[in-house]
Amino acid sequence: MDSHETLESAATSEGIPVAPSLGPEITNARMPVERSAIDRRVIFICGLAIALAIATGLVAQLLIAIIALVTNIAFYGRVSTHFVSPAHNHVGSFVFVIPVIGGVIVGLMARFGSKAIRGHGIPEAMEQVLLNESRIPARVTLLKPLSAAISIGTGGPFGAEGPIIATGGAMGSLIGQLLHTSAMERKTLLAAGAAAGMAATFGSPVSAVLLAIELLLFEFRARSLVPVALAAATATAVRIAFVGVAPAFAMPRLGTPTEEALVAYVVVGALVGWLSVYVTRAVYWIEDLFEHLPVHWMWWPAIGGLAVGIVGYYAPRTLGVGYDNLDDLVSGKLIGTAVLMLAIMKFLSWSISLGSGTSGGTLAPLFTIGGACGVVLGQIASTSIPRFGIDVRICALVGMAAMFAGASRALLASVVFAFETTLQPLGLLPLLGGCTAGYLVSSLLMRNTIMTEKLARRGVRVPSEYAADYLDLVNVADACTKDVVFAHADEPISSLRTRAAMHQGFPVMDANDRLLGVITRRDVLDPSKPDTTRAADLITRAPSVIFLDNSLREAADHMVRENVGRLPVVARDNPRRIVGFITRSDLLRAHERRLAEAEK
Repeated sequence: MDSHETLESAATSEGIPVAPSLGPEITNARMPVERSAIDRRVIFICGLAIALAIATGLVAQLLIAIIALVTNIAFYGRVSTHFVSPAHNHVGSFVFVIPVIGGVIVGLMARFGSKAIRGHGIPEAMEQVLLNESRIPARVTLLKPLSAAISIGTGGPFGAEGPIIATGGAMGSLIGQLLHTSAMERKTLLAAGAAAGMAATFGSPVSAVLLAIELLLFEFRARSLVPVALAAATATAVRIAFVGVAPAFAMPRLGTPTEEALVAYVVVGALVGWLSVYVTRAVYWIEDLFEHLPVHWMWWPAIGGLAVGIVGYYAPRTLGVGYDNLDDLVSGKLIGTAVLMLAIMKFLSWSISLGSGTSGGTLAPLFTIGGACGVVLGQIASTSIPRFGIDVRICALVGMAAMFAGASRALLASVVFAFETTLQPLGLLPLLGGCTAGYLVSSLLMRNTIMTEKLARRGVRVPSEYAADYLDLVNVADACTKDVVFAHADEPISSLRTRAAMHQGFPVMDANDRLLGVITRRDVLDPSKPDTTRAADLITRAPSVIFLDNSLREAADHMVRENVGRLPVVARDNPRRIVGFITRSDLLRAHERRLAEAEK
């Protein structure tokens, strides 16, 4: 029912005649807003999300081409958009300089363009969702991908997915601002753009939707889920058109894990989850160190770039996006001391560079560090207890996902991502056990995550638990007062004043027990009103009413919209017949059951 529908129209639709004695107050009564899960507005947002996903998918391909172009120019001295790793460069000691140049450019772009391009993008998007009604400045849409392409192309140890996710989110926010959508719709478009960015990079639509739910939407509702899911599916289709249907990371066919091996994978996940705590703390510790440097923050990315160059000189695999490292880890091609060296050096390069405030991401580096740690732990376990049949490749897969699950607390997204990017169904059970163990350990040892620590330091409270709104689970019929104390239209207020101490408001009824309006205790106790004043004469506005089958959430929202503290409860089949009365105190008392259930 539309919020502008009146009692008169409601009664007419039910076949009830409207008595002329009711007056304009009752015929203009305000009804609660009752929305369906999906309506025409959601269809409109879905159309925008699909168009946004197509654009984001194309931007993703463009950004990857720009990264490849910068990489070829910086490390190979040629103009080409063919994607190549900077690890095979022959520039010698000049590798110290290239990331520094990239850092200087990024610093200048942040200083004179937008400071919002610094960092990996997701915490900044979360902040805009929570504090700024999902409004991201338009210039970030252009500057973020360009700065990230320069940072990564000059050797920055980041994945392309972080900037693409941030860019997709910024595009969604921009569309929402241009079309004057509501804050909730802008949030949906922002999340749809971010999910499209991840799906366009890895071809992982389901995990992209889960990531949007766990880190951006903070809810699970059809109104937001449907547009985001459509955006992720569309962006994946765009990716298929360019690169085909092959999984992002090639992994040989896995065998069915034994019971003993499953236990080992859970332990690996728990250990990697424990490591994720210290990885997160180290990143912010390094960021704090940069805050104390006696130079302007514009130069910090250049200092971080120097660290990238030094590490990259001794460990070339740490340079660039490193997706080939993930391929080698999950396929079992990278083993031994080389894996341990990759984990340590990638962590040093990435944490220092990210702490410097350059433009980059966290997903691919965390996957690389976690996957390498998984391989090391898997090799130790398989050597120590060979009869368990531990597959080091599965340990790499579990480590990769558990590191992200522990650092970000995006548990379901981590599990499904590892499956979608390898298409190995027999890895699902080890992933679920390992990631859950990592999530558990991380939750016990670390209050905030790599995504929320920065926001927590700014005093922003980020939701960490998504539960059904309790008020939405309880009907008005179960919480309202059925024994209504009312006033007759012709009753003098002198008789009401004796009862006002016990009641905040009184429904006013006519001679036929039909609702006319509501008066408050303030109205009754107004000293300017003589004792002979009739109750009906105190009615100053049309009543706001609620139905028995409405939820307490609808009642609370209706109270806020109408700026009232109490609502008459009326019957749907006869909207003039009052059957109860509900107040703000009743809404609070409804939580007693929820608290009792939680304490048992």
